[in-house]
Amino acid sequence: MKDLKKKVAILGSTGSIGTQALEVLSELNSDFEVYALTANNNVDLLIQQAKHFLPEHVVIGNHQLYPIIKDALSSLPIKVYAGSEAIAQIAEMEAIDIVLTAMVGYSGLKPTMNAIKAGKKIALANKETLVVAGELICQLALQNNASILPVDSEHSAIFQCLAGEGSNPIEKLILTASGGPFRTKTIDELKKVTSKQALQHPNWDMGAKITIDSASLMNKGFEIIEAKWLFGVHPEQIEVVVHPQSIIHSMVQFEDGSIKAQLGLPDMKLPIQYSFTYPERVSSSYPRFDFSQPCNFTFEQPDTTRFRNLTFAYHAMERGGNMPCILNAANEIVVASFLQDKIGFIQMSDIIENIMAKAHFISNPSYEDYVHTDASVREITSKMILDGKK
Repeated sequence: MKDLKKKVAILGSTGSIGTQALEVLSELNSDFEVYALTANNNVDLLIQQAKHFLPEHVVIGNHQLYPIIKDALSSLPIKVYAGSEAIAQIAEMEAIDIVLTAMVGYSGLKPTMNAIKAGKKIALANKETLVVAGELICQLALQNNASILPVDSEHSAIFQCLAGEGSNPIEKLILTASGGPFRTKTIDELKKVTSKQALQHPNWDMGAKITIDSASLMNKGFEIIEAKWLFGVHPEQIEVVVHPQSIIHSMVQFEDGSIKAQLGLPDMKLPIQYSFTYPERVSSSYPRFDFSQPCNFTFEQPDTTRFRNLTFAYHAMERGGNMPCILNAANEIVVASFLQDKIGFIQMSDIIENIMAKAHFISNPSYEDYVHTDASVREITSKMILDGKK
């Protein structure tokens, strides 16, 4: 009898989204099968996951770690590979039904493209894919009849609000932001914050890179660019409001003025599960919001004087071309440097602004242009940081 379980590949299985996705699949195990797992460097956790879920394929991105995982899994019927090309090839395997792209940053672009070309259902948690090359990704999805379902809580919320609305015109998308750990700090205080403080998000449990992006509001900036491509709206139709409680995940305002909101506890397992089971909603054991407990919902406008990254993202989205790619590459380098305490919190935005003004702009980039832009911007950003320390 043919196995009717849907086969899932998790690209980035050792990260925050990947580990939570495996928890979700453990609850859905009668309908889904973990078919492939990939990670970049966390070989120990990848080995544990492979031994528990027994996927057909496992890939470690770092070639140097291949002997370790190969030896650890040698007694099991698991095919083991290494390298970024192997990750990209796994994404297009014929047997796979769903590809969850949970890799961090630019590295998720090529595997996602491969999965789209193979006509897979994409559960997209790697927002940088659409930030860097949104136009290209949307064209490929259309050409290959590949569906892209958002995993980000904000975009999943909008997707859910639009369900059943047909062609009813959208007036505005309203993305909510928690404001991060530094929402009330002054500019002078922000100059002194540490990476350790920035990693203490008040509501969400996320990986290090996205947690820093949340603290700087760059994550919200990336989300507005992602929303433009996912939902086919203009930049002026996307608004950001700060909602510190993180219960309303986002909203849609329609042409008649009515607003639909999606609510829930700040738990990424809910949008992950929805992306796997859509269009069905299935039972889960996750905690529920309790309306019997006191809770005030508050909203405020983001402060783009203290958190300039949001303004940079709107500028990149409006200019288009390779500018969002420039923004993303510069941000990945400054965040890594901030996490290593090489630069300060405010300096991240200073450097990004400088890079966006200097980098070579291409109005109609090809995939090769994106690759070159990413590499060159990383180089000049790293050099700028190094020169600043001399």
